[in-house]
Amino acid sequence: MWVWSKLSATKWADAWEERFYGNPNSVISEIKGGKSIRVEVYCETEKEVEEIQKQFGGSIRELKTQNWAKLTTPAVAPILIRDRLVITQLDSKKDRDELAKKYPGRHLISIPPEMAFGTGDHPTTSTCLRFLTDAAAENEPGWSCLDLGTGSGVLAIAAKLLEAGEVRAFDFDAKAVEVAQENTQRNGAEDVDVFEADVFTWKNKKKFDVLAANLFSTVLLEALPLMTKWIRPKGRLIISGILFEQWPAVLEKAEECGFIPLEHRKRGKWVSATFDASK
Repeated sequence: MWVWSKLSATKWADAWEERFYGNPNSVISEIKGGKSIRVEVYCETEKEVEEIQKQFGGSIRELKTQNWAKLTTPAVAPILIRDRLVITQLDSKKDRDELAKKYPGRHLISIPPEMAFGTGDHPTTSTCLRFLTDAAAENEPGWSCLDLGTGSGVLAIAAKLLEAGEVRAFDFDAKAVEVAQENTQRNGAEDVDVFEADVFTWKNKKKFDVLAANLFSTVLLEALPLMTKWIRPKGRLIISGILFEQWPAVLEKAEECGFIPLEHRKRGKWVSATFDASK
């Protein structure tokens, strides 16, 4: 067994929590004095910790006396989204067949825990899924969707299963893109276009019916003006990853860009919201 670790300022605790939320073997500890935290991720192989180190720096070491089984946690219960979706971390055919039998008529999405967050159980992701399901119900089959900061790809996969036509999804993180591509294959959504890109440099002239962006507030504030160019008139914008204290600034910026607020929900310290495009 191996562990990756890194010291960071306390102010970045929420960012680290979001990044590794889908990984049950991550630990964030506050260092005495309250100014620093230690982020740790336990892995079975050296290759896994080396991949994390390539992205975030930090240090790695081998643990020879730990009991790996004690560091793992059972998969969380499936998440039910409206009457349309079931999100699970289970991946075996037996488990999936049992869930399909238990929840007939729903689309089943399997997102095993990976280094890229977005298994569906985080408040930001699950609320986005509910808003996305509502948006799908208001559109005719074949509607188009753009997913910014796709993470594990769960929103893009859900869009495809909810009868979207063209679905494009990108992330700045190469590892997230790799995991999202694997998840689209796992869930029968192979025609979702998943690619690596930076929201601030991506070149695009197409407009989409639904645009989902589960990003940090600092990124949203800068990216919202760009989103006005990528969404159709009267299209639906779904945003999340917003800490409660940052919500007023994000709302103000969205309205400044011409987006009309429809609904926002606070779950824990996170806010998710949906808007209509005004033009």
